[in-house]
Amino acid sequence: MKRRRLLMGILITALALMLGYGTAYVASEDVRYLTRAGIEQIAILEKRRPLERLVADSSLSADTRAYIRLVLEVRAKADSLGLEAGKTYTTYSDIGRDTLLLVLSASSKDCICPVIWKYPIVGKIPYKGFFDVKMAERQAEQLAAKGYDIYLRPAAAYSTLGWFEDPLLSTAMVRDSVELASLVFHEIAHNSLYVKSATPFNESFAQLVGYRAAEEFFRERGDTLLAQRARNRWSDEIVLGEFYDALITRLESFYAGKPAGDSLEAGRLAIGRWTREQLQGPVGERLRTGRIGRLADRPINNAALVGVRIYRTHLDWFDRWYEREGRSVRRSVAALRELVKGVPGDSAFARLRAALDGPGAPGGA
Repeated sequence: MKRRRLLMGILITALALMLGYGTAYVASEDVRYLTRAGIEQIAILEKRRPLERLVADSSLSADTRAYIRLVLEVRAKADSLGLEAGKTYTTYSDIGRDTLLLVLSASSKDCICPVIWKYPIVGKIPYKGFFDVKMAERQAEQLAAKGYDIYLRPAAAYSTLGWFEDPLLSTAMVRDSVELASLVFHEIAHNSLYVKSATPFNESFAQLVGYRAAEEFFRERGDTLLAQRARNRWSDEIVLGEFYDALITRLESFYAGKPAGDSLEAGRLAIGRWTREQLQGPVGERLRTGRIGRLADRPINNAALVGVRIYRTHLDWFDRWYEREGRSVRRSVAALRELVKGVPGDSAFARLRAALDGPGAPGGA
C-alpha cells in the first residue's frame, strides 16, 4: 500500500506539472514527450523486484543469478569507494522489450554544433531520449529535413541522479562481467558527482569510474584476468578518445573555411577516407580488446561525433587525475568532487586542467 501511494504521488506530481498546459497535449509534441516519459518512469518503478530476493529465486537460471549477485557485490564495492550508491540497483525491472529508449543527437553538416535541449534540474544537454520510437523517428526526420546530420541510437540504461531508486533494467543485463560491473559503477558515479550543463564532463568522469572501479573490484576478488580486461578496455577508450579528438580537430579546421555544396561533401568524403586509414592502421593497432569492424566504413556524421565526444572528452585528463590520486578511485572521486564544487557548465574541464597542469599549460583544450 505504501508503495502504491508513492507511485500515485509521483503520477499526481507529474499531472500537476502539466496542469497549466490544458489542451496543449494535443498540439504540443513537448507535452506528449513529457507525458510519455512520466508514464514510462512510473511503469519501470512499478515493476521493481528486490535483487536480494531474485538472487535466491531457483526459478531463474544459475547464470542470471550469478550476474545479479555480481551487481550486489559491485554496489557494496561502490559504497566502500565513497560513491553514493543509495538505493540505485537494489531492485530489478523487466521492461519487456529489447530497447529501453532511443537517444537522438543532431548537428549542422558544416559545423560540430550540436542541437541543445534544455531540461529542469540537469540543464542543457546535447541529446534527447525517447521512449516512443515513432516520436523519436519523427523528430529525427524533422531535423534531417532541415539539413542536419542526425544520429539515433539505442540506450540500455540511464540515471535519474538519485531522484528515484533506479532499478537495474533488463536491457542493461549484458552477459559480460566487466561491462556489467563498469555499467553499475558508471551509473552510480552520476549520483556521486554531477555538474549541471556539463554532459561531456559528467559522462567522461563516469567512464573513468566505471572501468577503473571495475579494475579495482576484480583485482580485490583475485580475478587478475578480468581486472586486466577492465584496464585494457579503459585504455581502448582513451585511444579512441584521442582519435576522435584528432578527427574533430581536422573537421573543425575544414569547416572553418566555410565550405558549401559540392565542396562540403567532397571535403567530408576526403576526411572520411583519412578516418578509415587511421582506424584500419595505427588506431586499430593500439586497441587491446576492441575491434574496428564496420566502424571504419561509417561516413562522416557530425551528430554521431557529438555522441562519441560526450563519453570520450579528455579521458586522458581524468586518467592523469587518477594517477595523481595514487591510483585510487575513492581518492580520485572525493578530490574531484571538491575541485569542481560550484563550478558552472564546461568550466569544470578548465578547473581540472588547471589542477593538473596549471593555467596556460600547453596541450590544453
